[in-house]
Amino acid sequence: MLFPKKVKYRKWQTGRKNPVKLERPATRGTTMAFGSYGMKAETQGRVNSQQIEAARRALNRAIGKTGKVWIRIFPDRPYTAKAAEVGMGKGKGDLKGYVFEVRPGRMLFEVDGVSEEAARKGMHTAGAKLPVKTRFVIRP
Repeated sequence: MLFPKKVKYRKWQTGRKNPVKLERPATRGTTMAFGSYGMKAETQGRVNSQQIEAARRALNRAIGKTGKVWIRIFPDRPYTAKAAEVGMGKGKGDLKGYVFEVRPGRMLFEVDGVSEEAARKGMHTAGAKLPVKTRFVIRP
């Protein structure tokens, strides 16, 4: 699973929750840079490292040994959670994992070295593992 080697601050503040601002399209990482086929986010959400790993495994299984996969997102935002059946108060919970905040239009994965139908099938199965709606894109 992906996570940072070293972080300056172990716990971050939660962040804003304005749905109008969260639905704004991404400005970085929106174009295809490496592969011939890609998976682009249609909605916003937080993708954690376990979900990225599950999507990567599904994609690798579908495209086989000939294809190459690029992961265009990296989970660097820590999130915390309090243990089960613990009362309110007594501070913030322990670090649970890392997430990446996806905005609409962000490229998530890219694939090269396989046929279009194999890439499409792999991206469809990988997209099912993610909490955001995705779209299959082809390099123009």
